[in-house]
Amino acid sequence: MLESNKDSLKLEAMKRVVGLIAKGKNASELFPAVVKNVASKNIELKKLVYVYLVRYAEEQQDLALLSISTFQRALKDPNQFIRGSALRVLSSIRVPIIVPIMMLAIKEAAADLSPYVRKTSAHAIQKLYSMDPDQKEQLIEVIEKLLKDKSTLVAGSVVMAFEEVCPDRIDLIHKNYRKLCNLLVDVEEWGQVVIISMLTRYARTQFTSPWKENNEKAFYDSDSEEKKDQTEAQPYIMDPDHRLLLRNTKPLLQSRNTAVVMSVAQLYWHLAPKHEVNIVTKSLVRLLRSHREVQYIVLQNIATMSIQRKGMFEPFMKSFYVRSTDATHIKTLKLEILTNLANEANISTILREFQTYVKSQDKAFAAATIQAIGRCATNISEVTDTCLNGLVLLLSNRDETVVAESVVVIKKLLQTQPTQHSEIIKHMAKLFDNITVSMARASILWLMGEYCERVPKIAPDVLRKMAKTFTAEEDIVKLQTVNLAAKLYLTNSKQTKLLTHYDIRDRTRFIRQLIVPNEKSGALNKYARRILLAPKPAPVLESAFKDRDRYQLGTLSHSLNTKATGYLELSDWPAVAPDQSVRNVEVIEPVQEWAPLVGKTKKPKSDKFYSDDEEEKEEERSKSSGSEDSSSSSSSSSSDGLFLSLCLKVYLLNLCLLRFIPVFPMSLQVTTPSFGPVKTYELLHHMTGKGLSAKYHFSRQPCLYQPSMVAVQVILTNSSDHSLEEIHIGDRSPASLNIHCFNTIERLEPEASVTVSMGIDFSDSTQAANFQLCTKEDQFSVSIQPAVGELLMPSTMTEQDFSKEQGGFNLHKFAGRTVSSRALVLVSLELKESSTALLTINTEKSVMASMLLRDLKQALAQA
Repeated sequence: MLESNKDSLKLEAMKRVVGLIAKGKNASELFPAVVKNVASKNIELKKLVYVYLVRYAEEQQDLALLSISTFQRALKDPNQFIRGSALRVLSSIRVPIIVPIMMLAIKEAAADLSPYVRKTSAHAIQKLYSMDPDQKEQLIEVIEKLLKDKSTLVAGSVVMAFEEVCPDRIDLIHKNYRKLCNLLVDVEEWGQVVIISMLTRYARTQFTSPWKENNEKAFYDSDSEEKKDQTEAQPYIMDPDHRLLLRNTKPLLQSRNTAVVMSVAQLYWHLAPKHEVNIVTKSLVRLLRSHREVQYIVLQNIATMSIQRKGMFEPFMKSFYVRSTDATHIKTLKLEILTNLANEANISTILREFQTYVKSQDKAFAAATIQAIGRCATNISEVTDTCLNGLVLLLSNRDETVVAESVVVIKKLLQTQPTQHSEIIKHMAKLFDNITVSMARASILWLMGEYCERVPKIAPDVLRKMAKTFTAEEDIVKLQTVNLAAKLYLTNSKQTKLLTHYDIRDRTRFIRQLIVPNEKSGALNKYARRILLAPKPAPVLESAFKDRDRYQLGTLSHSLNTKATGYLELSDWPAVAPDQSVRNVEVIEPVQEWAPLVGKTKKPKSDKFYSDDEEEKEEERSKSSGSEDSSSSSSSSSSDGLFLSLCLKVYLLNLCLLRFIPVFPMSLQVTTPSFGPVKTYELLHHMTGKGLSAKYHFSRQPCLYQPSMVAVQVILTNSSDHSLEEIHIGDRSPASLNIHCFNTIERLEPEASVTVSMGIDFSDSTQAANFQLCTKEDQFSVSIQPAVGELLMPSTMTEQDFSKEQGGFNLHKFAGRTVSSRALVLVSLELKESSTALLTINTEKSVMASMLLRDLKQALAQA
């Protein structure tokens, strides 16, 4: 079929071949028959041939070289897909002899009008560099050119080429930094991952540390007053470009791609002020619903983060509870995180959870749980005895693995306070005969030897039993038996002298010479007690993730806990920020005022991160043609447009009426509400609130609690150096005020923030809602006063229902209802022949009408 004269048969054959490749079948034998069709005039056939060649050109290099002239001609093809595919095939022929041809093709493709071809050239750069690193300087020139590209299709690919070829050339990023930040939200997902990773490294070299203020304050507290004053006189101010990066990556936390969310999370962890890092928490917890491979990576990163910032994940502790369907490695990571989050407030809950885990049929997980209990006992002194007693009870468990792990953990805990627990050592000695796991037996023998003076009657008896079974024991048990014999000889030689002659190679010979020297070798005998019974430091039970933060979160190196090939380390924050003017780019953008032409409905423009020159020129042409068609004079239309623009802006912004749904007169289409910046108000200052600060904003969404309520979001922040407990809503004024309070916040750590939701029924009044914001120890009086617009919600209706037989030209109409009483509010803005604007408000409630008119008159008077 491939050698047929009919294109239809060839096309069918290529579809079958590509289908075989998609299923993983080897179709390389067909290469000679396929490559003949590369010069076909049939576009569809040509596309499929290039798909095949891209796959097999590297394997069949000699045959591909025979058609290289065809590929070169295809680089000039009118079809962008053919041009891009030809370059992909050319860059897949990894033969040094065609390097000059590839370089020329890449340079030409980098200037192609098609962003797809330019993207392909960025991919080819990496292939050429891996084949011939000597071409680096020329490739950097191409990368520099492509970095200036405005297309979102190209951005991710060229940054990937930059990271592969010249990651140290930070100077190439300066002029493109702001553009990359602004393009980020529109770049394809894997491009976003690469760009975020690169910008993270860039930011660490160009901006000062946002954590610097806290560090310096702590340092200078112990220094002279002069230095302290000097530090306070220079508070930390975030660079606008630093803030730009944080602001533009924040929306990507909602991405459906888990790698993008993880990239943004690591960026905030490494770059954001500490009080802002909490915003990534919910997004990371959301990823735990993904596949187990994703869970594994996310949990690893959370484990690292939870060591330094417990407060971030403590509110979501239940998300880390182990499920029976979890794999062992997922269970172990969740256990690690729960142990990191443990504190005096939640330890009882966590220990109850651990009691269930110990009974798991998964032996490795049960053993890890026992180790976690040991860590909790070490870190939280209030529960040390409770944990020890619980572990002692586990010594009677039928499962050998549980018993063995319990013995090992008890041994480590007893080292921290050996004088207080001689009864536990005695209890373990009684169970010694029933324990068969070597590590557990060795641990008990070590305890007996280390604290033999506290159990003087039991230790020799254990040694006597061990002497009988010595030859059948494992090596680790034999070694500890010899150590026990030596220690008992030094403290109780009468009972143990006859038991010190058992041999286990070098160790026994060494110990024999140490404690029973002969005439020739007795120099060390006087140091025997200091050698064998030297005080030993207590073991430190700590997280396996304690030092992993030396690697960038979300990287392979962090996952493996070792430096992987190609890993680029994050640099330390510079002490002084480099010159920020290097990122300045001269861009002259026309000021765009909202000034619609009379008699035409102008489609509202959406905010864009960038615009191509051609688009801007087209807009200018449309503006100029529109002004020529207008019958009114330029001066008249200009003043009319300015007046209407001012009125509408003041009207929309000052009264927060962006929630209204506009109904355009010439069509009955109802559009969605425009996005308006949400204004945040201060509810409680941290000085007044003794460290507790609160801010609020109206979410402008239907309230979930009651339809008559206005939804309010409150952000609570602990600015003090100690935890705040039991944050809740107290008394309200008047007492009849209907408020849906948020659930009591049991604990808020220092520098931590939490967002809660409330519902307030203002009864269609702008009167403030007064209530008390309380902690466990204090009460603070606060109030929330709504703007008029916050008491209204959108309402959809037809134009006919809105206005019947209404004269004049209606520029904009709005329809809404009050939140509490559901009273209908109609607003229209009209343009009269006298070039004045007439505002009409109809409402079912006269009180609401008077308030609206009053505020509108004030706003228009100011305009």
